[in-house]
Amino acid sequence: MLDPELPAEYEELRKTVEEFAHTEVAPVIGDYYERHAFPYPLVASMGRMGLFGLPYPEEYGGMGGDYFALCLALEELARVDSSVAITLEAGVSLGSMPVYRFGTEEQKQRWLPELCAGERLGAFGLTEPGGGSDAGATKTRAALTDGSWLINGSKSFITNSGTDITSLVTVTAVTGPEQDGRKEISSIIVPSGTPGFTVEPGYSKVGWCASDTHGLSFEDCRVPEENLLGERGRGYAQFLRILDEGRIAIAALATGLAQGCVDESLRYARERAAFGRQIEQYQAIQFKIADMEARAHTARLAYRHAAALLITGKPFKKQAAIAKLVASNAAMDNAREATQIFGGYGFMNEFPVGRFYRDAKILEIGEGTSEVQRLLIARDLGLPA
Repeated sequence: MLDPELPAEYEELRKTVEEFAHTEVAPVIGDYYERHAFPYPLVASMGRMGLFGLPYPEEYGGMGGDYFALCLALEELARVDSSVAITLEAGVSLGSMPVYRFGTEEQKQRWLPELCAGERLGAFGLTEPGGGSDAGATKTRAALTDGSWLINGSKSFITNSGTDITSLVTVTAVTGPEQDGRKEISSIIVPSGTPGFTVEPGYSKVGWCASDTHGLSFEDCRVPEENLLGERGRGYAQFLRILDEGRIAIAALATGLAQGCVDESLRYARERAAFGRQIEQYQAIQFKIADMEARAHTARLAYRHAAALLITGKPFKKQAAIAKLVASNAAMDNAREATQIFGGYGFMNEFPVGRFYRDAKILEIGEGTSEVQRLLIARDLGLPA
């Protein structure tokens, strides 16, 4: 997968998504972004293209592809807009992947076809108001009574959780104590509209303004016992696996944003004149763009390596952390430099680099902060916890 020449089927997918991003997303996404509106028509188009089903078998309504294919799609979308890209990323790697990885056959048959078709979205309820990076500090509780789970608690910053097409949220909850006294944490599927499950008003965000993000609350929310996802007490381990995979997807998205900054800066440098010359002729601008391209290239190599390990069944945890760290840094640095190249226009939301700058910072925070990635890398190297 590190060969710069992609196999034909991957290259065909990449070109298809690239064309979609430039012809359908780019002309309209600025308006959605400014209105903080969810782009339902674009999501429906991605569903018809099969993007939400890319890594899943055809028996569940998927495209029979793999995680590498998903990452290619995310990179191309994020070169144009990250709100659309994160909707796909969260819908697949966080929304439907837990059901696919850990669900029973009945759960897969019930939930995956609509999720793979993009007709419905799933969400991933891990983060809580008092526990972001410290996911083990889960306070949401679920008690098994009379054949049902009774859930009480809250979640924060949950993507795709409040759209009109959201069908489920998979939540972590404390379901009892372990024998060693630690919390027993399990994963439970909560369908949208379940009594006692409340989607809080959407956040006012710095970036990702055309994506859907809400807090969630559960007050005596009752779901059937069979909504347990995977083995009881394995919820924390399951979600850590999902996060490891998701970091590769976020790295692909961040790479796309970093490359989008290069694309826009090249275009602007060829159009903009200052002191009698196009600014592309100034070495200061050339060096900025060269450094930006180097960052995007390095980030691409990192996420593709991690994705290749994942789809071939090899250990990938450290490589996923490296990819996420390198790519998110590249996105943030490139967004800052692109804004500088654009000058005053870079501070205007009408130009894509303004969105890129606003969208980049969350990539150093979501699905594991940069500090968490460094911890994971250090521990893999054998350094003490």
